Amino acid sequence: MRVIAGEHKGRRLAAVPGKGTRPTTDKVKESIFNMIGPYFEGGWALDLYAGTGSLGIEALSRGAERAVFVERDAKAFAVVQQNVAACRLENCAELYRIDASRALNSLAKRNVRFDLVFLDPPYAHQKIVQEISAMQELDLLADDAWIVAEHDVEVTLPDTIGKCRMYRAATYGDTAVTLYTYEDSAETENPAELSQG
Repeated sequence: MRVIAGEHKGRRLAAVPGKGTRPTTDKVKESIFNMIGPYFEGGWALDLYAGTGSLGIEALSRGAERAVFVERDAKAFAVVQQNVAACRLENCAELYRIDASRALNSLAKRNVRFDLVFLDPPYAHQKIVQEISAMQELDLLADDAWIVAEHDVEVTLPDTIGKCRMYRAATYGDTAVTLYTYEDSAETENPAELSQG
């Protein structure tokens, strides 16, 4: 496992010991970034089930301004710390060892908005629809934000979740990736108000 492109291209990343964490393969990671755009001009990224931190680190390497890594498991959290330090990204990374729902509520209190969100929870504990809904309710998404959801191929996600619309879906073996875009601006135009103008 390595950083594929950008400032830290080629940097090898440590894996979590054991089989409890299922890391995103380099092939899937490369496909994800090819779909959402290979490089970024700033913006904040949220790696909500960080695992090794590979996706958030890749976003930073490709130009994201800051990344927040959330990982509840102690072993995985230690690996995220190790990988962030190996890439010397401590100054633009925030690491939290708490569960996803608590993390979202805590982040909402800071009034931060994310341009890129990675959702790769354990297959047996996936609440992707609920979490995407919660992020909208908590106002955690920037307009035109990308949400990248990894899930079992047996799971079919809806075309729309609130103001998030499915952009693309792809499968890689037993892994499926569904991309959503968030369009908050749709709410700003009220037809009744426009007709009065």
